[in-house]
Amino acid sequence: MKLAILETGRPPGDLSARFGDYPHMFGRMLGPGYEIESFDVESGKLPDGGDYYAINPKGYVPLLELDDGARLSEVAVILQYIADREPGVLAPAFGSFARYQLMEWLNFIATEIHKGLNPLWKPTTPDAYRAVVLDAVGKRLDFVVQALGDNAYLTGDRFTIADAYLFTIVNWHKFLKFDIGRWPSLERFQARVAGRQNVQAALRAEHLLKDVQPAAAVAKV
Repeated sequence: MKLAILETGRPPGDLSARFGDYPHMFGRMLGPGYEIESFDVESGKLPDGGDYYAINPKGYVPLLELDDGARLSEVAVILQYIADREPGVLAPAFGSFARYQLMEWLNFIATEIHKGLNPLWKPTTPDAYRAVVLDAVGKRLDFVVQALGDNAYLTGDRFTIADAYLFTIVNWHKFLKFDIGRWPSLERFQARVAGRQNVQAALRAEHLLKDVQPAAAVAKV
């Protein structure tokens, strides 16, 4: 099945020149079969001149579009839809308690970390408020590290869509210039995920591989 993910075309300011297009992580991290389409954030225009806001009145990304024109928005929902194309591989079976635990992680990452970091993308955010944001998100990352413990991934020893989501958002620290060195186990988690074959392909496509220290062994998703 052919799927399309509409993502932002460029990160703010001069980051585009330094890092290339804003990462279309999920499609590439989760494997082939996805067509990535970008749009101009400022004008809201798609490459063909179409109006993105006519397609998605919410005005933000990502948006998943199927061959039949049906669409889904919101990261946590899109990731589950993608994962359920191959049941049990990147997410536990729907209806199982393990699936609800995974959904708990997706919701936490979306509301407490992803949304929490959003003010740092705005150049008008005062330094004083930036410190407040980093303190609040730091507490959430403290929880992540505590929950990880000695596990390789958020839900145990198997890589899931929650790990893909967390990796992508934590990887923003390079763009937003905040240090994750206070969480050595989180750094190890990032390196472990970065060492996965599909993740390396995503990072390479987005010109980000040089900034990541991958794990010694490259694993397949």
